[in-house]
Amino acid sequence: MIIKVLCENTSADNSIGCEHGLSLYIETLGKKILFDMGQTELFSINAEKMGVDLKDVDLAFLSHGHYDHGGGLETFLSINSKAKVYINENAFGDYYNGKEKYIGLNKALKENGRIIFTSDEYEVSTDMKLFTMNNKSKKFDLGSFGLNKKLNGEFYPDDFLHEHYLLINEKGKNILISGCSHKGIMDITEFFKPEVLIGGFHFSKLPLDGKLMEYALFLESKGTEFYTCHCTGLEQHEFMKKYMTKLNYIKSGQTIEI
Repeated sequence: MIIKVLCENTSADNSIGCEHGLSLYIETLGKKILFDMGQTELFSINAEKMGVDLKDVDLAFLSHGHYDHGGGLETFLSINSKAKVYINENAFGDYYNGKEKYIGLNKALKENGRIIFTSDEYEVSTDMKLFTMNNKSKKFDLGSFGLNKKLNGEFYPDDFLHEHYLLINEKGKNILISGCSHKGIMDITEFFKPEVLIGGFHFSKLPLDGKLMEYALFLESKGTEFYTCHCTGLEQHEFMKKYMTKLNYIKSGQTIEI
């Protein structure tokens, strides 16, 4: 598997732009995949610089209904004329940071015929499946970090029913791709038990304390190789590296091979 980081909060190359968002280009199982599309068209600009032709992408996934992962969806649909885009059925809801800032998707795109809406489990192929974990109990509950959903005019803490995770089995190795892991990186790792996990931890607002050390030690005990980014937080990543031997950080412009 080859993964090219088209967009992330930071950059490994001065010629490659960065923004608060995430977009990954993946080659695996004979397919060319786009996972998330960042906040703007930046992912497409970086793709061209990195030698990625988005017109050749075979299928695309949107991890959840937030603008920093799906803001570039319209751009992708205009560039690529063939790929289906797999999005959870709840992704076009009303999502907010607090009660003032709308952070959801462009609802006008909901009617696009290339979007495939998925539920709690969806089999893309024998070796590629989507899961929400919506019906799974949690051992760790970190709350919604001030993120809300608006329903019938009222605000409620976001339960992230719109988030799903892509599980790929490549040559017997389970590789999980996550966007922000809002439902909890510890519970996600515990449930899927992947050999490799790529995605954000949503730890950027957590203090560098004993609780974060506890989380790091828990993740270390699972034996998973982590490639984290975006919402994990640079300070939190550096803190956790003191307790984790398989923790890596990926940035815009980087290519990794698994």
